[in-house]
Amino acid sequence: MVSLIGAGPGDRGLLTLKGAQRIQNADVVLYDRFVSEDILAMMSESAKKIDVGKTSGKHPVPQNEINHLLLENAKQGLNVVRLKGGDPFVFGRGGEELALLFENNIPFEVVPGVTSAIAGGAYAGIPVTHRDYTSSLHIITGHAKNNEPQDIDYEALVRTKGTLIFLMGLASLGEICKSCIAAGMDKDMPAAIIENATKSSQRKFIGTVETLPEIAFKNNATSPVVIIIGDVCTLSEDYDWFSKKPLFGKSVIVARTKPGISKMSDSLRELGCHVTELPPAKIIPLPYISLKEKITEINNYAWLVFTSSIGVSVFFDYLIEIAFDIRMLQHLKIACVGPETENELATRGIVADYYPAEYNGAALAKGLSEQVKSGERLLIARAKDGAEDLTRILTEADIEYKDVAIYEKSYYVERMTDIQADFVAFTSSSAVERYVRSALSTDTKAVCIGERTAATAKSYGMKVYVSEQSTVNSMVKKIRELFDDEKKDKAAAQQ
Repeated sequence: MVSLIGAGPGDRGLLTLKGAQRIQNADVVLYDRFVSEDILAMMSESAKKIDVGKTSGKHPVPQNEINHLLLENAKQGLNVVRLKGGDPFVFGRGGEELALLFENNIPFEVVPGVTSAIAGGAYAGIPVTHRDYTSSLHIITGHAKNNEPQDIDYEALVRTKGTLIFLMGLASLGEICKSCIAAGMDKDMPAAIIENATKSSQRKFIGTVETLPEIAFKNNATSPVVIIIGDVCTLSEDYDWFSKKPLFGKSVIVARTKPGISKMSDSLRELGCHVTELPPAKIIPLPYISLKEKITEINNYAWLVFTSSIGVSVFFDYLIEIAFDIRMLQHLKIACVGPETENELATRGIVADYYPAEYNGAALAKGLSEQVKSGERLLIARAKDGAEDLTRILTEADIEYKDVAIYEKSYYVERMTDIQADFVAFTSSSAVERYVRSALSTDTKAVCIGERTAATAKSYGMKVYVSEQSTVNSMVKKIRELFDDEKKDKAAAQQ
């Protein structure tokens, strides 16, 4: 089966539920350059990812090769997703890609996407239709086949007095505007360019059909852009909700700690912030020999201790793998390091008996020193090379425990280049280490989830801010406060 999916214009929230489901279940994904990284992050780690993106005049993977890649992978019985920006049937060449599949009797489906022709205006405060301004909408490609001369009846378009929307038209913007004026359009007709529509890096430029090319040049506009020509552009200032978000135009790097959807990234994006994610470390479950031995003697333990949500996942996935009856754990008390770990336990139907007020290994150990009764033994299931504070404090308190490494993290990441950000958000010391290995500079303003993470960031010379509580919500609040403080300082300096 091949699923031809429209990924929308960039904002992951505009991806359809059906599209998200198909991406998550795909064996192979062929994607365009305008598909955002947070949508690609929905893929299974085992899925094969193939970049077939094109730029104007540059096609590293020719269209006929893309068509054959779809066919070859589908013939192997794989679930194949062809992921295209916007909608696959709105200047997306989706119809061409289905032709070879149809000829070879390969089953396929089409999952429509939100086109930037509509979303671009919506995120710029421009209603593309409005009863007081226009009753028609026309979507035109600004990029002709094989770079041939445009074959557009501008006179017919101008006579409609409707909203004109050009996609892929930045390179031919001058020609488009001149042709509209030559066809009888008033040179003062309002017009707009929306760059990176719906993304937190969106820019909007308003002018007239006469001045728009010069505005685009002066502001170094880059594709992808949506060009809108029509009286509805005059509503942009009043209806522009997106650029009024509190963190619009700000930038944060989020150093991920685990795969999947990032609550912090989503929260910052909702505030209008541009987020770049440093991928999480790869989680590698360790051979279960040590854990298997401890599970067979589980009755000798009174407490089961977790220091991360990942540890919970790896531990219980192992129990499922060996068909272990979870009722055998009913005598155990469960301790964890904080809310995220507690939430992961809750997904397994387990309520933690204890977690500390401060969410770190040292606080967990001190709290357990008061909770654990004489003679009770602890089984700690956590990462290899976990923080020493936990075991050191337990040893000092003369508490018997077994520390079992059930997973390790692979910290290899590609170096990040040309990424500018106001702050970097860290939720663990290991995330700091990963960032340092991938960054070109540690001249960084870091927002950290706790003192241990902050200490690691300080050791690399970073300017550090610590959230009030060791939670994602508290970190987002801290980031917002820091941006507010900067805004106040700039306003004071201008007075």
